[in-house]
Amino acid sequence: MQNEVGKPSFSMRGQLMRSYVFPGQGVQKKGMGKGLFEHFPELCRQADEVLGYSIEALCLENPDRQLSRTTYAQPAIYVVNALHYLTARRQGAAPADYLAGHSLGEYNALFAAGAFDFETGLRLVKRRAELMGQADGGGMAAVVGVSGETIAETLEAHGVADVVIANYNAPEQHVLSGSKEELERIKPVFEKLEGVRGFVPLRVSGAFHSPWMATAAEEFRAFLDTVDFGELRTPVVSNVTGLPFGSGAQAVREALADQITHAVRWVECVRYMRKAGVATFEELGGSKVLTSLIDQIPAEEPQDAAPWREYRDERVLALLRDCAGGNLGVDEVIATIRAGGTSHR
Repeated sequence: MQNEVGKPSFSMRGQLMRSYVFPGQGVQKKGMGKGLFEHFPELCRQADEVLGYSIEALCLENPDRQLSRTTYAQPAIYVVNALHYLTARRQGAAPADYLAGHSLGEYNALFAAGAFDFETGLRLVKRRAELMGQADGGGMAAVVGVSGETIAETLEAHGVADVVIANYNAPEQHVLSGSKEELERIKPVFEKLEGVRGFVPLRVSGAFHSPWMATAAEEFRAFLDTVDFGELRTPVVSNVTGLPFGSGAQAVREALADQITHAVRWVECVRYMRKAGVATFEELGGSKVLTSLIDQIPAEEPQDAAPWREYRDERVLALLRDCAGGNLGVDEVIATIRAGGTSHR
């Protein structure tokens, strides 16, 4: 049930609408899933059979630092995310009204929605990880502090053709993907750009979520054609479009293949769910990475794009003087700064 844009809505159960979200690659670490594996012996047996090694040993012991490699990290994250979800449901967690996952996490959202069973999902993730792990020759870098529009304008102004925005994680948190040489060339440009708080190269094997992954995407598309998908019981918001997956197995196949070469539009995913009335986002997977990003994403894109960095110094001092003089309350000062506006008193 929808309410006014961005306002919490109630589900058919009479509860505030909720979304379960699942993190992707980057959250893997030694000890992940501790305390879960023993409660799902049959699923762990299935995972060991599909992968050819002990998933519990990989996650808890991280032999030879295998979790740093895409081919091991992605299956590990999928399994741990799934076990967190199943544990939550066993403990009486309410069904979700919407589901979403960041990149790899989208497979957990589809599993939770009924698109496939645990084992089928793991086989998909295993093949995806193998193909992505074979990629080389490209790189990625995080840019923090400026909008996607500013990043795109900067890339164009400096003639950067082989780098794209791969992740729209938050209004001022993005990831670039493409040529290592071009990323190195553009690094000092971004470091001098007003508002940028960081330009951080990422330790990845390839230029994920970019045209550089076209070969992997086409091979994966062929693999997807061999897999049956069920109808989704719960809407899953797609990384590729920021909208719910279309109906039918072919729509799911196309979106999953496209995801490898297309940007993760996480901001659009969250905004869609907020506008649909989702009031509660619960991250399942033992991480709070997405929770932190979601907290930075309002339902509507700000009409006045003036970011926090432009709302400092004199304007803040003026507000504080009004507060000290009794003209504004503390809550009013905070509300005014968050809104990016000025007091009318």
